Amino acid sequence: MKRMMILAAAWVCVFRTGWAEVPRPEHPRPDAFRESWLTLNGEWQFEIDAAGDGESRGLVTGKELSSKITVPFCPESKLSGLGLGNTQYLKDLWYRRLFDLPASMKGKRILLHFGGVDYRARVYVNGRLAGTHTGGNAAFAFEISPFLKEGGNEVVVRVFDDLRSGLQPGGKQAYNKSEGCVYTRTTGIWQTVWLEAVGSSYVESFSVVPDPDHARVIIEAAVNGDDAELQLTAEAFADGKRVGADSATGTWRNRRLVLDLKEKRLWAPGSPFLYDLTFKLTSGGLPVDELKSYFGLRSVAIAGRRILINGQPVFQRTILDQGFYPDGVWTAPSDAELKADIERSMACGYNGARLHQKVFEPRFLYWADKLGYLVWGEFPNWGYNYKPEGYAPYITEWTEVLLRDRNHPAIIGWCPFNETGGGAGELQQVIWNVTKAVDPTRPALETSGWVHTLPHPEVRDAHDYEGNPEALRKRWTDYFSGAAAGVTMPLRYGHEASSVKDGGVPFMISEFGGIGWATEGGWGYGSGPKTLDEFYARYKGQCDAQLDNPNLFGFCYTQLTDVEQEHNGLYYYDRKPKFDVQRLHAITSRQAAYERGESQASQPATREDDNWKVLVGTVQDGALCTPYRYTTQTPQGEWAGEAFDDSAWQSGLPPFGQDARRQVRTPWKTPDIYLRRTFEYDGAAIRRAAVVFSYDEDTEIYVNGQVIVNVHEFITNYRMLLVTEQMRKALKKGRNTLAVHTHQTVGGQFIDVAVLLSE
Repeated sequence: MKRMMILAAAWVCVFRTGWAEVPRPEHPRPDAFRESWLTLNGEWQFEIDAAGDGESRGLVTGKELSSKITVPFCPESKLSGLGLGNTQYLKDLWYRRLFDLPASMKGKRILLHFGGVDYRARVYVNGRLAGTHTGGNAAFAFEISPFLKEGGNEVVVRVFDDLRSGLQPGGKQAYNKSEGCVYTRTTGIWQTVWLEAVGSSYVESFSVVPDPDHARVIIEAAVNGDDAELQLTAEAFADGKRVGADSATGTWRNRRLVLDLKEKRLWAPGSPFLYDLTFKLTSGGLPVDELKSYFGLRSVAIAGRRILINGQPVFQRTILDQGFYPDGVWTAPSDAELKADIERSMACGYNGARLHQKVFEPRFLYWADKLGYLVWGEFPNWGYNYKPEGYAPYITEWTEVLLRDRNHPAIIGWCPFNETGGGAGELQQVIWNVTKAVDPTRPALETSGWVHTLPHPEVRDAHDYEGNPEALRKRWTDYFSGAAAGVTMPLRYGHEASSVKDGGVPFMISEFGGIGWATEGGWGYGSGPKTLDEFYARYKGQCDAQLDNPNLFGFCYTQLTDVEQEHNGLYYYDRKPKFDVQRLHAITSRQAAYERGESQASQPATREDDNWKVLVGTVQDGALCTPYRYTTQTPQGEWAGEAFDDSAWQSGLPPFGQDARRQVRTPWKTPDIYLRRTFEYDGAAIRRAAVVFSYDEDTEIYVNGQVIVNVHEFITNYRMLLVTEQMRKALKKGRNTLAVHTHQTVGGQFIDVAVLLSE
């Protein structure tokens, strides 16, 4: 790999007067490297096409554009030279670049590569359409050999990006301004653009499936081209020594190779070993193409509640990494910063990350492979409305991501959705099946947090921002203690039954913490600690609550760095540490009960005894969600009691509030709101009772005048809280009265409540 990096640097320097003039000059794909390549990063012509009429104005070819931009940085970023931020909603953009094809590339097939263009791209070479691509996170390439000419050549890219349509995934990109947990948008080219010379036939793609039990790797390779007498040879090297090889002949695209390895050296978290891999393609014995890559020999398996790596239960201490940078937005300012973010995480005791709401570039995954850092591959589904007309591009883009990244040993699992509601179920299940078809070698979680819809999951998770460590410990100790009896104690309201019960599969808290520190001008989850000692105590308590639970295979702390106004990182946005990283390392990295092999909960009972009856519904419950009487003025008297006369109050459907990210049926903009409605109860014995609610901010819930719930602060999703004893005391057969008071101080407001019984 060292030789590959030296060659990459040398090639760039041949075609540029100085290294410093080329931003992000390194080869973007260490996992698919050819020596004959040329970066097109640097200054491009650029124009915002406000009217969307660039084609009619002749921008496809031969026209100077009105401004300049530095590729591969998006126009919203400072490093692009424009620094537009969220000041404009950019929908139509044009890029133009002139280039000369190096003499060494002439006579070969030329591929034009784009690491990432958000969202739709039409690429023209010398005025001719080379190809189109839809999807802001997947790499793509077009062969441009037929369009090239002697002397200067021109590439023009038209970009269309309409985040607000709801038909394209945008992740944490803000529709308007940066606020809450959405940030500066990324539009257009945001990863490296480069040319690559290949042979008349060439290795187009390949998959590497490690099989450490038999000391081998199984390779599927696709060859593009139809030269006569083609032979493909793959060779594996360990520290420069050839340790395995296989060849295949034929003219069909697909070849299967099996490399038996003379030396078995495992890739493991914290102790990675990478074999070098070389593909050589010949025609009639003469060389046609050569491609260099690498692989790691490691296995992933599920055994009951455990995820095993090379047969061992490794507790996955992961951190939420959103991949934003103050000056580059989605694009790191340098390759060194990609590596440094992993090192910052490891310095705090973490052995991996959730790559959150963004598809990270291959250079980051390369460093994860090199450093032995576990990552969960994710997709930026936020901003997507789950409309059937958007399914095809979503599925296609996710498939392209899987095909690009499936060979990285650092990727330990896939998670294509985050915090989805019940309406995403159809697409969730389609995507899950696509994921397993493309890559059956890793666990796949259909969504992180909120509503799970997979009937028979292989892994499950929840999000829990409980600030009290003891409450966090008790909640998840109780959850697994009741698993054998079929007890359901979820945090989040899942409209599907399969979403809220323990499946006896590997389970993790995939978001917790988010402890705010130095939050001036921003926010963190819950009430921030007032002293450093209080921070360390809360951090340790939350980590310990999970490290001591043998039923959890890992956790994910929110988050690695601050991002714009979200100030709950272990590092500031500029990557300076907030805390003593050695102290954090000692807390995070101590041995977990899971790793010690402590006994786990029994498998849950198979009987279906956890069905809930909805007495009062939230917006998710359709016809069961009926109007409330409400007022925003403080009522006089016993307003929560049964006898209170609310006939003068207004009537409105829940949810109430103002929140652009969630469905609101009745606007509420004042500091307080008071709600009342009645519901029927048939008097049957109550096995369990729960309220399911989303609130912002302080909320009290009453049944027949008795306090059932009293919570403070806010949550941004639905929480399920068992209130069995309170409801047994308050409920009566026949008509009952539900009353709710929510008080709001800052930010948006929201309230939606359901009442559930299990009889």
